[in-house]
Amino acid sequence: MGLTSKTVLALATVLAVALFALTIWLWPRLGKRSIGSVLSRVGMLLVTQLSLFAAIGLYANDSFGFYASWADLFGQEQEQGVVVDHSAADHRVQVVGYEQVNVPRATVPRVAGRIEKVNIQGPESKIASPAFVYLPPEYFQPQYANKKFPASVVLTGYPGTAEALIKGLHYPTTAHKLAKEKKMQPVILVMMRPTVAPPRDTECMDIPGGPQTETFFTKDLRKALSAQYRIGTKAANWGMIGDSTGGYCALKLAMRHPNAYGAAVALSGYYKAPIDPTTGALFGEGPDKKKLQQENDLLWRLKHKPLPKISVLVTSSKQGEHNYHDTMKFVELAAKHPTRVSSMILPSGGHNFNTWRREIPGALQWIGGRLSA
Repeated sequence: MGLTSKTVLALATVLAVALFALTIWLWPRLGKRSIGSVLSRVGMLLVTQLSLFAAIGLYANDSFGFYASWADLFGQEQEQGVVVDHSAADHRVQVVGYEQVNVPRATVPRVAGRIEKVNIQGPESKIASPAFVYLPPEYFQPQYANKKFPASVVLTGYPGTAEALIKGLHYPTTAHKLAKEKKMQPVILVMMRPTVAPPRDTECMDIPGGPQTETFFTKDLRKALSAQYRIGTKAANWGMIGDSTGGYCALKLAMRHPNAYGAAVALSGYYKAPIDPTTGALFGEGPDKKKLQQENDLLWRLKHKPLPKISVLVTSSKQGEHNYHDTMKFVELAAKHPTRVSSMILPSGGHNFNTWRREIPGALQWIGGRLSA
């Protein structure tokens, strides 16, 4: 049974409750002052607490989508390749499944839209990655048969799972609702992890001697999806939204490649890549290390590089977010022509799904208004 299985969560919960009840029932019987009784009580407390922590951990993972599998949890997820159809050399997107959007008449694509599970092959980056593509109802309606749509890549944090963008953050259902209410234009959403070379956290960089994640997102991904779906190929047709690590990636990729993405949204994003055991040596050890580090520091870029012609939206909370002061600094530095900057600051919030769910409707309306079809 998988890590995200409801059955595993239910069994863990039942086990934790049963062990708790058993401990209370047996505790008086183990009240003797002997080494055996003491060791039994310690053992029962330890087992009960471990079962409770396991149940709470599984519930938290189910709610927030931190890990997709047991291999992912224990750092054993190493596979980078996907199955691709080589019968047609130009086919770099393989559709491997479908999911319904959680709206009325979900089985009718022209009413509810559709979510396609795909594998994307990147010939230039040599990276292959899965994704979920939300196609709005208009994509299937006859009057839009010759229309090209704008698209936004939607990224999780690290480690994150793409499924959490659908089931936890409700991007497709929110986009469907806003478009139906005429609050945003129909936009194709490409939902995925920024970790396209698991288990390594690449911070969306072309790592010297390592995964070329930046090339994948700025070249391979856009080209492959524009060939597969009716999506425009210009920067004005493409945006990127992300939370946490995904937010940093969205800002950085748009700032470094304004010819690829015309708009970016960072929900609780940060502005400088961390270096830790999950990232490894992001900038290598060669003579260009300091230069790479500076160029991936977004506040440094705003001070020392020409401002790009893009639109950006950053979010934070006055209480509960560690990025608030850096976000205010970013807004101050970026609010100059030709960059257009907007912000969404909550009175209080946190680095969590509940906060991002409060920000996503406004973020989707904002990016929908800045992308052209």
